[in-house]
Amino acid sequence: MSETSTLFAVLRQAADPQVAGRIEALVAHGSDRDLNRINALAFAAAHGLDEEKTVAAFLHAARIGAFEMAWNVLCPGCGGVLDSAVTLKSVDKCTYNCALCAAGYEPTLDEMVDVTFTVSPRVRRIAAHDPDRLPPFEYYRQIFWSSGVDLPDDLEQRMEKIILEMVELEPGERAFLSLHLPAEFVIIFDAVTHSTQFIDVKGEPTTERRNLSMVIGRGHSLNETLTLQPGPLRLALENHTDARVLPNVCIAGDELHDILGRRRPFLTAKRLLTNQTFRDVYRTDTLDIDQRLKITSLTFLFTDLRGSTHLYERVGDLAAFDLVRAHFRVLQEIVASEAGAIVKTIGDAVMATFPTPDRAVAAALRMREAMRRLNAERGREDLLLKIGIHEGPCLAVTLNDRQDYFGQTVNIASRVQDLADAQAILATGSVIGDRDASTILTSSGISPVPRPAELRGIEQDIRVYALP
Repeated sequence: MSETSTLFAVLRQAADPQVAGRIEALVAHGSDRDLNRINALAFAAAHGLDEEKTVAAFLHAARIGAFEMAWNVLCPGCGGVLDSAVTLKSVDKCTYNCALCAAGYEPTLDEMVDVTFTVSPRVRRIAAHDPDRLPPFEYYRQIFWSSGVDLPDDLEQRMEKIILEMVELEPGERAFLSLHLPAEFVIIFDAVTHSTQFIDVKGEPTTERRNLSMVIGRGHSLNETLTLQPGPLRLALENHTDARVLPNVCIAGDELHDILGRRRPFLTAKRLLTNQTFRDVYRTDTLDIDQRLKITSLTFLFTDLRGSTHLYERVGDLAAFDLVRAHFRVLQEIVASEAGAIVKTIGDAVMATFPTPDRAVAAALRMREAMRRLNAERGREDLLLKIGIHEGPCLAVTLNDRQDYFGQTVNIASRVQDLADAQAILATGSVIGDRDASTILTSSGISPVPRPAELRGIEQDIRVYALP
C-alpha cells in the first residue's frame, strides 16, 4: 500500500467517510488549482456535504500530513492576501496595510483571517508548491487573491480588458514599457511584493511622452497618487528583490471592481477556533502567550448543574459521577453539532463558544430537551441545567496553556447564567435580537420573556430574557 493510500485509510477512520472519499477523489482527479488554498465551505457546497463534517475532515487531513493548513490575513477591501503562514501565531501586527486599497486594517478573526488547505507535496506535487513558476494570472488567482473571492473562470480574459501592460521581472532585472495612458484611474501593482503606484490620469490629452520610474522592493510603502495627463508614458520598472515579480499596469474601474466584488463565505479563524474538532486536534500551540487577537462578535454559552452537591449526597459519588459524565457527553455532542466548541469545564459547569447567536440558541434548546430525556429515563429530576447566553466582542488569548477568551462579553455571559433557575435558559438582548436566533425561537413556539436583571459586577444596562 502506498503512503497516500495509507494516509487516506487513516483519514476515513478519523473523519466522515463520505467527506474523506470526496477529498481523496479530489487529490486523484482534481486540477492543481483545485488543490491549492481550498475553501472548505465552498468545497462542501460544491459536493453537497455537511460543512462541519467537511471542516473536521480537512483538519484531520492536515493533522496526518496529507494537507497543509494556512492562516491568511485578508484585505477586507480587495480580498487580497496580505500575509500567510502555517500558524495563527504569525498574526502579530497591530495593523496590516493593503497597498492596492491604500488602507490599513486592525486584524480581527471574524473576517480578516481565513484558513485554507493545500495538498501536501508528499501526497501530490502541484504548481503552487513553487509559486515563482506559476503563470502570472495563476499567481494572481492562486496566491494573491483569497479563497473568499469568487473569481470567474475567464479571469485572464477579463483582466486583459483592463490591463494595459504586464511583465515578469527576474531578480535584478529591469524593463521599459511604452504605453498610452487613458483618462482613467490607473494602478501599477505587483502581486508579489504589493508594491503600488497610483496615477490619476485626467486633464487635456498630451502628445508629449512622460517618463516614470518605479523600483520594486519588499518595503512596498504607500505612495502618493501622481496626476498625469492622458497620453504616452515611458515606464521603467526595476526588481530589487531576490524573487520574480509580476508588475502590471491596469485601469481601476468598474470592471476591476466587478471582478473583486463577487465574494463567497470562507472558513474564518473565528469559526475554526470555535470548532470542537480543531480544539481537540490542536489543543495547544494555537496562540502565543502574549497574543491578543480581536473578535468583533462571538457568542458564549455557559451551563451549570443546579444542586449537584445534593445529587452526590443523594445517589452517592459513583452514580453521581457517571450521571454528570453522561451529561457532559451529551452537551459536547450538541455543541459540536451546532458548530460550537467547549472551551473548558469548571466543576459541573461548561463554557462553550459559537460563531453566531442562532447556533447557541439552537444548542441551548437541545440541551434542555436532552436533560429532560435523561431525567425521564431515570424517573427523577437529577439533572437541572442552567444556561446563559450572550454575544459580543472579545479577545482570543492563551490562558493556563490553552486557547481561551477574555473580555466583558465573557463576564456578562457567565453572570447571565448565574441568574438562571433550574432548567432555565436566559439570553441577552443582543442574542434575542439576532434575526436567525429569532427565527429559531419563533419556529419553536417560544416567546422571550423580559426578566429584570442586575448582573453582579456589571455596570452597563443589560437586557435579559427567559426562554420558557
